[in-house]
Amino acid sequence: MTFLLDTHTWLWLVADPERLARETREMLADQRADVRLSIGSIWEISIKYGIGRLTLPAPPGEYLPLHLARQQLVVQPIELDHVLRVATLPMHHKDPFDRMLVAQAQALRATIVTADVQIARYDVDVLDVR
Repeated sequence: MTFLLDTHTWLWLVADPERLARETREMLADQRADVRLSIGSIWEISIKYGIGRLTLPAPPGEYLPLHLARQQLVVQPIELDHVLRVATLPMHHKDPFDRMLVAQAQALRATIVTADVQIARYDVDVLDVR
């Protein structure tokens, strides 16, 4: 099964894994799971850190590569078809990063791992982290 982590899910997984349900942590730790983090999430983290809306123990240029390597996640690129798919999505959510995650998950047939109830309004599989 392919899982696409929402940005907050990855941050919780790294800094406070107990915020995720035990079952969720077990599913993501399964060796058969294909766990991905969108490059869009990495971009979102960098933007929020840069404007002071996100605090990290180290700058993104240090923090992100270290934890991505530890977790051995696939960094999911944003492809042209993902970008074009965003235009076809209903406006259930105004956050452009979340809309990109939905488009990527649809294209990849992936399950989004999130606590964001708005994402479940889209035609996409969702695993609630709580």
